[in-house]
Amino acid sequence: MQTHNLGYPRIGSQRELKKACENYWAGKITRQELFQVGNEIKLSNWTLQKECGIDLIPSNDFSYYDHVLDMAFTVGAIPERYHSVIFDKNKSEIDLYFAMARGYQANGLDIKAMEMTKWFDTNYHYIVPEFKKNQEFKLFSSKVIQEFAEAKLAGFKTKPVILGPVSFLLLGKEKEAGFDRIDLIKNLLPVYFQILDKLVEHGVEWVQFDEPFLAMNLSIKDKEAFQSAYSQIRKKYPHLKTLLATYFGGLYENISVATSLPVCCLHVDLVRCPEQLDELLGNRPKDLSISLGLIDGRNIWKNDYKNSLNLIQKVLRKVDPEKLFIAPSCSLLHSPCDLDSELKLDNDIKSWLSFAKQKLVEISDLKKLSKSVNVPNANGLESFENVFSDIFNKNQEAISNRTNSSLIHKNEVKKRLNNVLDSDFERKSSFQNRKIVQAELLNLPLYPTTTIGSFPQTKEVRKVRADFKDGRIDKQNYEQFIKDETEKTIRIQEEIGLDVLVHGEYERNDMVEYFGERLHGFAFTQFGWVQSYGSRCVKPPIIYGDVYRPEPMTIFWSKYAQSLTPKFVKGMLTGPVTILQWSFVRDDQDRSVTCNQIALAIRDEVLDLEKEGIRIIQIDEPALREGLPIRKEHWEGYLDWAIKAFKLSASGVDDNTQIHTHMCYSEFNDIIGHIANLDADVITIECSRSQMELLDAFADFKYPNEIGPGVYDIHAPRVPSKAEIIELLQKAADVIPSEQIWVNPDCGLKTRQWEETHKSLVEMVLAAKAMRELVPVTLN
Repeated sequence: MQTHNLGYPRIGSQRELKKACENYWAGKITRQELFQVGNEIKLSNWTLQKECGIDLIPSNDFSYYDHVLDMAFTVGAIPERYHSVIFDKNKSEIDLYFAMARGYQANGLDIKAMEMTKWFDTNYHYIVPEFKKNQEFKLFSSKVIQEFAEAKLAGFKTKPVILGPVSFLLLGKEKEAGFDRIDLIKNLLPVYFQILDKLVEHGVEWVQFDEPFLAMNLSIKDKEAFQSAYSQIRKKYPHLKTLLATYFGGLYENISVATSLPVCCLHVDLVRCPEQLDELLGNRPKDLSISLGLIDGRNIWKNDYKNSLNLIQKVLRKVDPEKLFIAPSCSLLHSPCDLDSELKLDNDIKSWLSFAKQKLVEISDLKKLSKSVNVPNANGLESFENVFSDIFNKNQEAISNRTNSSLIHKNEVKKRLNNVLDSDFERKSSFQNRKIVQAELLNLPLYPTTTIGSFPQTKEVRKVRADFKDGRIDKQNYEQFIKDETEKTIRIQEEIGLDVLVHGEYERNDMVEYFGERLHGFAFTQFGWVQSYGSRCVKPPIIYGDVYRPEPMTIFWSKYAQSLTPKFVKGMLTGPVTILQWSFVRDDQDRSVTCNQIALAIRDEVLDLEKEGIRIIQIDEPALREGLPIRKEHWEGYLDWAIKAFKLSASGVDDNTQIHTHMCYSEFNDIIGHIANLDADVITIECSRSQMELLDAFADFKYPNEIGPGVYDIHAPRVPSKAEIIELLQKAADVIPSEQIWVNPDCGLKTRQWEETHKSLVEMVLAAKAMRELVPVTLN
């Protein structure tokens, strides 16, 4: 029996990679200094995993931005528009790589970033590969080989992690019509062979191929591609040990495909889908090793050793121990680094948790315990050798303490949820009636302009907020500073000519964390960071118990901002589904129950904002699409409760209160009807990176409400031109009536700098004014 890990967080325990990348982009450190930070993180990760008892340690799980982008770069899937970057004598391959992720605007070049979207149903974002008909691939980067060699030189014989060829193609997009990207497998495989040739030369023993699409709905052609690709790999490398990793769900009807592939070991996610184990054991060829994903790689709760050991013992009745591997369910990329760093967490709550480092120990513990456990009887596991009993008993004590803790359950919250009526999920009138009332009250022009919410949070803003939190400045000085920043932002928006303003959100650290800190049932970490995309890290709250709102959360700052201007200022809230999705959620009750508890808390805030005269309220739900189960047959159940949770939060207001929502970096085409069922008066969506492709769904469906297609990409530092924005708006106007279109960036401006923000918004407003001139007088 062996232990292995599918991947480890690459940001560093103190977000060293984030800081290094951002300093490199700002020209504050050299390329060599950036690489030094990366090398230190890799070495630290390998050392830690070895010390924790991991037998097969991964390499090539590190990335300077995104592992899908890494694979595109490795196989030379580099769109032609980026080739000019490398011709700058001061630039290198890493600059070309970053240009693909972030865009490039310098030295007379103005190149947009590649599209970015969510990695399956996680809050991690990946760069979407671009494919064209008959595309050729070549070995452009030797990163996979270099990292294996680096690890070997440092004394670690690692298992290189490679995004499998089929999933790599399926994660991308065809950028021209007339072909299916999966047909490119015949062009792609020779480059994979080149990679494997070099790894074999360096003495590789195991290679991990990540093929998460095996947990998805697949076409016949997709299944044939899997069979062809791995048959060719086995034929060419008969002695190479291959581990095929699936995760984020069960194999279901693909189980026969997965077990028939000529690989040495198949990894399955038993956290997301423990019920697949029986069928897997029934279909497994005798020579196929099994990797059990027992430790939850996507949540932070301590593993229940009794449950995991029962599964291990079940497998050992049919599988030789030498063909059994124990692992996390997926890469630990989605987990914070180290619970030991958390010195301020409530001790009871901390005793229930496990971060990436602790999950490595859990994997090692299960290996030890599985060797010492007696055969279980009908009541469960019998006993252990004395040397390991303390490990087991401490684990079970923590599991029991959490189950019985009085911190978790609040009867008044449960009672309120049970008393919710069907009418609580619906607005008082239809959108068509509401639209008339709102148009009369708001009196906005065609193509009204707004932003998504946040404005640049400078180092000074972050420092003052941290100083207040740590007691270095008093409340009066803190509030005066935030008032000054808010007023400055209101004045800038007025000067630029925006139609609907926002207050800038300077009092907020993160769009989920801010609300979680004001809701009961949430706990917070100091260093629980996980990567969202590139250098962007988030610190998800922990939902450990029943949720309610003790007091208003946003009223003070919304009222203050509105008092500064005659223009309408949006009240800014985060929706229940996003708060749920972007938190580590309790696993002792159905997620829908927790989501509705949050929805009732947000509903209270919405009604309070309305009472205080806030006429436009935005309830952001960027994670709605992200939460979809990866299997289509499971979508309806999720969408039913997710849509209802949003409507529960939003539907208590009068007709003249306009409800906005925002979604970003997701494919909406296949759930457009459900988005319409949200019944938000205005939805703002990301469209700029995809060149307005997403609007096709809204046009085909004849989306009835108003839409703000994001007209420029805030995740890249480049400033869009007026002409560029007009072009995008004209694409929108070709498929959406002008009277339904709003004009806005594709996301909040929190991470941007003031200079680029100001220039970009000026261009955006000028573009909106130009569009109004093109509309027939009858519409005006």
